[in-house]
Amino acid sequence: MKLKEVARIIEGNVLCGEDKLDQEVEFAFSSDLMSDVLTIQTDGMVLLTGLANVQAIRTAEMSDIQCVVVVRNKTVTPEMVELAEESGIVLMECKSSMFKASGLLFQNGLRPIF
Repeated sequence: MKLKEVARIIEGNVLCGEDKLDQEVEFAFSSDLMSDVLTIQTDGMVLLTGLANVQAIRTAEMSDIQCVVVVRNKTVTPEMVELAEESGIVLMECKSSMFKASGLLFQNGLRPIF
């Protein structure tokens, strides 16, 4: 699935990385615990999180995650956008709960990590 499809499905607002929306992803992982995210090493992954600070972007950078979706209508900080741009990570906001966004993406073909 292309990242532009992810944005469409979850009605996500793309904050940076518009030029990377044609990238393919196969998996999604949902967590607010960045220590759990660091245990995952999978290519082609979207991270859904309610953690709206730079730690989410730093964790995505360390784990080679292509896209971070901040759920639950949380406000993304300017520092998050700046770091995501520097790191080449697509950053989106989503009004839906983590459960709903994950379900929509699963229903449309994204696979869970486990």
